[in-house]
Amino acid sequence: MASNRAHHVTGWAAGVIAAAIVHKAGAAGPWQIWTALSFIAAVAGGTAPDWLEVAWWSRKRRLWITHRTLTHWGLGWIGLAVYTYRHLGQHPLAALGLGFACGGIMHLLADWPNPLGVPWLLGRHSLNWWNSGRCDIAVVALAWLAAFAVFDHAWLHDVHNDRVVRMFRAMQSSS
Repeated sequence: MASNRAHHVTGWAAGVIAAAIVHKAGAAGPWQIWTALSFIAAVAGGTAPDWLEVAWWSRKRRLWITHRTLTHWGLGWIGLAVYTYRHLGQHPLAALGLGFACGGIMHLLADWPNPLGVPWLLGRHSLNWWNSGRCDIAVVALAWLAAFAVFDHAWLHDVHNDRVVRMFRAMQSSS
């Protein structure tokens, strides 16, 4: 599991991704309101798999569900993202759902390298790369690289993505 701080920072990266997707889909709404709200929903979704486990209605605020079970189920978050993406432009709240799902998926991706893993389909799967809280900088860097690539595609028409691809092709041809 990534640290709480890493989940917050990667949630912001998920917000950039969600806002770019909503904008690119033409579902931004007047004054880009749905773009902004999808960003906010993604920031909240970046920590949601953890806070959804807490019994907020009880005084002790204990977990009502075992950690990394239903709230960390990858298929559920991906299903929400697909469903809401398909409804962008048809239902205004779809942008909020997509943002929330993007944040949740980013949370799972940040937890995946941990030995405890994430239940993507049925059982847990782990990349088993490092223990909790270690290498948060790598998780954050990868999240923000993904956010920049999606942002570049949606708003800058792949100007920077194309340059990176050309650079790698040039490196391959020279070796």
